[in-house]
Parts: sequence; structure tokens; C-alpha cells
Amino acid sequence: MKHSFSISIASAALIAAFALPVHAQSAGSWSARIGVTQIAPDVKSGNLSAPSPAGTKTDVTADTQLSGGINYMATDHVAIELPLALPFRHDLVGDGAIKGAGKVGDVKSLPLTLIAQYRFREAQAAFRPYVGLGVTYAHFYDERGTTTLTGLTNPGGTATGLTVDSRWGTTAQVGVIARLDDTWYFDASLSKTYIKTRTTLSTGQSIDIDLDPVTVMVGVGKRF
Repeated sequence: MKHSFSISIASAALIAAFALPVHAQSAGSWSARIGVTQIAPDVKSGNLSAPSPAGTKTDVTADTQLSGGINYMATDHVAIELPLALPFRHDLVGDGAIKGAGKVGDVKSLPLTLIAQYRFREAQAAFRPYVGLGVTYAHFYDERGTTTLTGLTNPGGTATGLTVDSRWGTTAQVGVIARLDDTWYFDASLSKTYIKTRTTLSTGQSIDIDLDPVTVMVGVGKRF
């Protein structure tokens, strides 16, 4: 599913940062932030196993939640980042042979990610772009099927349930840090996680999905 994001607020903060005095993001310092995060799966769906119409696929919708994060500067340039967020809920919708069928289920996700970042420019710079690479464990839970799913897979029978496998993946990240004052800063990042999962129905059918979500985060943080 394709998504676009506005970054005008990030651009304004970054431009403003150049006019402000510098502060240090040096080795041994800690910081924490709060903001919002959107996870938008970039789905490549396999086919639902038989018995089902040929080409039965699924798509997954985006969700936005309150988020935060904790950061530790291991050196003047290397940071260890632990993003945090409230659980995300994603709708599963019909695609392929059942495109237009609407919502067939939903699931909550709680991605747990640890990222190593490299921050460019010196520790005293007011504006520091960064790149990151990390590992993600995507925990899926509270899965629910809909009456539409039951009608497609078990008409006239008991309600069809589903489970989504929790999986590991890798995450690549680019972002920027900009100073707001001596203590506060603005943080924005764009990440891509490469992860596959399998959804299994109570009817015994299953479908493999490449989720590969794009994650956009904007937030305000405080140095300690």
C-alpha cells in the first residue's frame, strides 16, 4: 500500500536550527523524546492456500501512535537508540482476487527495535544528520477475524479466527537532529524494516506476507 508523508514541519525546524547557538551531543550523554510515529506496511502478499479462489491476497493498513525513545551517546558520533511506542493496530483488507471485499481482520503490533546510529558533524553542531542500522522484533497479538473473512473461508460455519506470527527483521534509518534550545531538540527519522510473517486461519489455510513497513517519526526530546 502506498503512502506519502508531509515533512514541512521538520524542514521548518531544521532551517530554524541553523540560526541558534550550538549544544553538545557528546559521549556519555543521555536523552529522551516524545512524539508520534506512523508505520505504513509496504505489503507484498502471497496467495492464501487452498481451498480459496486463485490469487486471494491481503493488504495491511497504516497506523499512527504516540511514541517516544531513549538515546545514549556511546561516542561523539555513535548513538544507541531504543524507540518506544504505544501498540499499533493494523487492518487486514482483501486484495488480489478478493480486492474490494473490505476488512477481513485486524491485529495489534508492538515492534521492539534497537538501532545503532552514526551522527555526522561534530558533537557541538546545531544540526546533525544521521544514519542507523538495527534489529527489530515485531510482536503481533490480539488478532481478530471479521464476518467477511468467515464468509470467504467458512460460509455457514463457525467464525474464522486468525493468528499472525511474530518475527525478527532488520531496520535501516535516516534522520536529523536539530537544536531548539540548550536542553531541547527536534528529531525526525524515516526507517525501513524488512520483515516477513505468516498468517494462519482457524480453517487451516495460511498466507505469507512481506510487510516491509516504512516508519516515519517526528518528536521533541530533552538532553540529560
